[in-house]
Amino acid sequence: MRFLVAYLRSPPAMIGLVLLLVVIGMALSADWFYPRDPLSLAGRPLIWPGANPRFLLGTDNSGRDIAAQIFHGARVSLLIGVVATSIAIALGIVIGALAGYHGGWVDDVLMRVTEAFQTLPNFLLLLVFVAVFGSDIVTVTIAIGAVSWPAPARLTRAEFLTLRNREFVQACRTIGMGDGRIIFREILPNALPPVIVYASVIMAVAILLESALAFLRLSDPNVASWGNLIGLGRDVLRVQWYVSAIPGVAILVTVLAVSLVGQGLNDALNPRLRKR
Repeated sequence: MRFLVAYLRSPPAMIGLVLLLVVIGMALSADWFYPRDPLSLAGRPLIWPGANPRFLLGTDNSGRDIAAQIFHGARVSLLIGVVATSIAIALGIVIGALAGYHGGWVDDVLMRVTEAFQTLPNFLLLLVFVAVFGSDIVTVTIAIGAVSWPAPARLTRAEFLTLRNREFVQACRTIGMGDGRIIFREILPNALPPVIVYASVIMAVAILLESALAFLRLSDPNVASWGNLIGLGRDVLRVQWYVSAIPGVAILVTVLAVSLVGQGLNDALNPRLRKR
């Protein structure tokens, strides 16, 4: 209850929540408003927004309805963000928990692997994954999650290092509780709040990474993603700039919403901030 009250008291958090609910509503209602395939031809190419009441946001280079792609693209972007974030958080928690709890050579090996992943930028690693394994939407989503785990791993490790010698952990060892139960049932629940907050950062970055891939035409061209639409608009950017601008605004709003929600979670879960 205190968490909910603290969250609702934050105006930026509420703005982010409202924006995120709007995007989720677009994703859920996409089939109702636009039941046809969003990548099917709908009219003549490059109709400006408002010029034809059938196409409120106009059409792209191929004559496809931009509004339909925006609504269906919300589903794609949210799905990529949620799945990629889940993969990154799951990998990060397991690796960080093992490193922080056991220490010693286990910590050294796992942290050297983590540092090896962090020596190269995420996007460069993502390009390598896509080049090797392909660019269908499932592969891209898994690849984004696979390059995003080092940060939550280091965060989880830091939390475990501060908690592994606490009294409740010593008591668990005294009564003969196994390491697995101590890690995942006793320590992890206490280490999760900062990891959950950081998940919002990973989700925002995941949406941006997929959009960047699509802009370079390295993502799946068979899905109606906002990045693909921006990439199409690149060819007519000087004249029909709206083709890229509209999905760009959608990405901006979604990333801003996720970031504000994450900030609100941090304010609500951080006891030092709650006291202010």
